[in-house]
Amino acid sequence: MEISASMVKELRERTGAGMMDCKKALVESNGDMEKAIEYLREKGIAKAAKKAGRLASEGIVDAYIHGGGRIGVLVEVNIETDFAAKNEEFRSFVRDIAMQIAAMNPTYVKREDVPADVIEKEKEILKAQAINEGKPAHIAEKMVAGRLEKFFNEVCLLEQPFIKDNDKTVQQVLQEKIAVIGENINIRRFVRYEMGEGLEKKEENFAEEVMKQIK
Repeated sequence: MEISASMVKELRERTGAGMMDCKKALVESNGDMEKAIEYLREKGIAKAAKKAGRLASEGIVDAYIHGGGRIGVLVEVNIETDFAAKNEEFRSFVRDIAMQIAAMNPTYVKREDVPADVIEKEKEILKAQAINEGKPAHIAEKMVAGRLEKFFNEVCLLEQPFIKDNDKTVQQVLQEKIAVIGENINIRRFVRYEMGEGLEKKEENFAEEVMKQIK
């Protein structure tokens, strides 16, 4: 069964879950709205989404240094209470996020953070690429939407595949932690420094190095 945008919209409004989670739930339930809601509840996603509007003003700033000082990350992750901020599961999650940033080098936390002018510029580039591939202008326009999603998946932290489990996005892991800990969690901001950034140097695979450290 084809899952329409209106179905995804309705499920989002009823559960507060993210777009990708809603789409997956509808696919898994073959378009049955009630079964999709049940699926989200079983996964703890609907429960987590309801907590998303609650104020998270406590938390920690964590630092991660990789490769003897070649990459440094500072990330602020907020949670509702100081007590939960000291929770080992929360702190482990924050460390995972810092390692994610070190390995995958996102530019923004979420797609809403991407400036409109950056999106428009990316659209122009993607359309030009499609036309250069020999696609007619009207087809190139349609291709831009799909390729723009890939752009968001690469530059937005929450939409990246999680380095410890590529079958999940960082957003999905975040929602799982919210459900387990029972408080809203918000990845607020981060900064990533790479030694010699902007200078000419040999190609290095930092994602692979970070994964080796995890193992």
